Amino acid sequence: MRAPCRTMIALVASAALLTGCSADESEGGSGGGASSSASASPGESPESTPSDQAAAEEASPEPPEASPEVEARKEEPAARPVSVLGLAEQRHRGDRLRLGAVRERTAAYTSYDVTYRSRSTTRKGEESYTISGVLNVPRGRGPFPAVVLAHGYIDPAVYVRGQGMTRERGYLAGRGYVALHVDYRNHAESDDDPLFQTRIRLGYTADVINAVKALRRSPDVPVDDDRVALFGRSMGGGVILKALVAEPGLVQAAAPWASVSSLEGENYDQFIRPDPEDSGLREQLARRYGTPEQNPRFWRENSSRPYFDRITEPVLMVHGRLDDTCPPRWASATQRALTGAGVDSRLEWYADGHAFGPSFNAAMDRTVRFFDRQLG
Repeated sequence: MRAPCRTMIALVASAALLTGCSADESEGGSGGGASSSASASPGESPESTPSDQAAAEEASPEPPEASPEVEARKEEPAARPVSVLGLAEQRHRGDRLRLGAVRERTAAYTSYDVTYRSRSTTRKGEESYTISGVLNVPRGRGPFPAVVLAHGYIDPAVYVRGQGMTRERGYLAGRGYVALHVDYRNHAESDDDPLFQTRIRLGYTADVINAVKALRRSPDVPVDDDRVALFGRSMGGGVILKALVAEPGLVQAAAPWASVSSLEGENYDQFIRPDPEDSGLREQLARRYGTPEQNPRFWRENSSRPYFDRITEPVLMVHGRLDDTCPPRWASATQRALTGAGVDSRLEWYADGHAFGPSFNAAMDRTVRFFDRQLG
């Protein structure tokens, strides 16, 4: 049953993407103590040739390189399809959340396999994907606050349903939150998008936005529609930052943990450029769009940071000082850019690495308190 009080969420458009790293002990491939506070589309066919697409979508005269920060953003032409603002122009209408097999029953919650429809209207028509995931529902009548989880990078070839944020999902449900883990397209039992890589994985952000909407529309899950948050780890941290940019007002709060950079050029340099297994992807991206050096505008437009002034939700960033996958300097730079853009944001540091081991419970307790305060 639905929550009795339902407010209309302000829609601007929709979603975005990410490249990145993983936050789970079983992460693979590229990409992926006491705390101290610091404020510190299947419908689209591949082009006849990659160079044709590059000419059509990306090869406009290159302006002089500008600072990636919000204040340096000048007048921009109409958003290109493969960009964060291009995703924001789409209409996202996630629905058809279906409960499947029961995975687990505990004294605090029941866990289900689920699927939902990730449906977006683009300039070329409608795209629709069935996305798999895992849903933990607290015991009781509800309605409950909810958190949609975006996992970090795990090679889709080995990824299994619900992988990457099992601890977080159980922790949240044990404290009274519905927790929906999104597998993303091309993962587990989800439908495949043949262009997900060359679209810079913007489809992952569309899947997260559509998950929020599908959860709110479900008659089977007792969710309070006005008390929903996003929680992303590593690559998923970048995914949810793009969701906040693409659809302001979608949720009431967001928590990126151990996030990738909010500048896609830095993610390219950290994960794609040095990885021998990504040579094919590097060639595809170079042919279509150019490298970050050759086409800085494209990589800036696929970053969340230049558009942080669109974000309306409070943000809690969590990062380990010992993170050797997503460097701590990325978190500091993202935090400075968020606050500089007027976002209500806070960065919490922990003496831990990328996956969060010893500090996991303390960091989760801090995150739940943040959600409790922001969701009411």
